[in-house]
Amino acid sequence: MKDYQYPIDIEWTTEEMILVMDLWAAVEEAYEKGIAKQTFLDRYRGFKTVVRSIGEERKLGKEFEAISGYSLYHLVQEAKQSTKSTLKMKGK
Repeated sequence: MKDYQYPIDIEWTTEEMILVMDLWAAVEEAYEKGIAKQTFLDRYRGFKTVVRSIGEERKLGKEFEAISGYSLYHLVQEAKQSTKSTLKMKGK
């Protein structure tokens, strides 16, 4: 985990912030060590209960990628297409 702040909305509840931060941590894990596909998909589902609109998801994903270098979009695409049980992404 690098030293930066995750993109969150201060109007979210504590529980919602935790769900979103869990997703950002899962994205980091996928790029840094690898993560079980099902674990990532579960965290993504939790994230989607908070961030329902695709526009907001894209905005937050771009903010996260700008500070971390890790792409939520590419990881989601990999998770949807991969037949492997573990996701291991390569950084830029």
